[in-house]
Amino acid sequence: MTVKVQGVEKRIGLALSGGGFRAAAFHLGVFEALHKRGLLWNLDLLSGVSGGSIAAAFLALKWKSNTAFSELENYLLTRSIAVGSVIGGLLDPFHTRLDKLAQTYERDLYGTATLEHLKAGPRLYLNSTNLATGNLFSFVTGGNGLSEMGEHELGFTICPDFLLARAVAASSAFPPVFPPLVIAPEVFPSALNVSYVSLTDGGVYDNLGVGPGLRDRNALNYLIASDAGKPFEIDTQPTTDGAIVLVKALDVLMEQARGLQFDRLLHRSLAAQGPRPIWFSIDSVEGQTQEGDAAFASSIRTNLTALSAVEIKTLKRHGASLVEARLAKYAPELLAD
Repeated sequence: MTVKVQGVEKRIGLALSGGGFRAAAFHLGVFEALHKRGLLWNLDLLSGVSGGSIAAAFLALKWKSNTAFSELENYLLTRSIAVGSVIGGLLDPFHTRLDKLAQTYERDLYGTATLEHLKAGPRLYLNSTNLATGNLFSFVTGGNGLSEMGEHELGFTICPDFLLARAVAASSAFPPVFPPLVIAPEVFPSALNVSYVSLTDGGVYDNLGVGPGLRDRNALNYLIASDAGKPFEIDTQPTTDGAIVLVKALDVLMEQARGLQFDRLLHRSLAAQGPRPIWFSIDSVEGQTQEGDAAFASSIRTNLTALSAVEIKTLKRHGASLVEARLAKYAPELLAD
């Protein structure tokens, strides 16, 4: 799928960050803005992490559907799955909390769709973190290519019948609330001495999900990165409590990884070794439509609980306004009629 820019075919990718339902609603605003501009259904690649995977997978499943936006918004308004999944997993001796999470996605969003069901849409990457190797592990489908899962060290294996709901659950299994998804060797065989893979939230490795968009095999001309993750906040009274320090340390590491990924986007583009990057973060005031949108959107929780109508309205408006502003500034040719 391509768009024509001055008569030349160009390929656009969209990377969707983690950040729970907040991120999914923010990305929904990005979808609607791109649709308004005639770009959405021409995207060549979608890459999602955690909350971004929830939105990306649903969009790919409902590709070119007129009801995709309203259905996703209704889901984010009416469903709270984290608490129920945790309690259900604790009480059920036969299923883990991760199983319960996947079951809620299957019931409310994706049904029994498998990766192969999305073959005709854009190339889709649902990204998780492999605790066996420390690498990004992706479930990949779409683009009329192979439906597969894997990573660069362990390789890839064909998996057309893998449930979409379980792939999204692996991508959004934020620790320690949800345990990892364990994939046995008969499902994912590895040439290395790894008994099984253990997959946790993709945000542990890269909360932006930009990696697939930078791969030579995807040959993108533009990569839009929608970042709705948790911005690091200045703490005027930083903690000295040991347990809380561990949580803060994780926030620092994720903030560093976020900055490095943006730097990676920029320098690869400057070296003419990657797509032109267009990125924006939820805390940005540059491009906000209404005063206070950036601050309010950034303050919304990043878990998997239902959002209010006001929260969704603000998140959608802010996501839409930021992508419009960045496209106008850095890629105005994509907005030309």
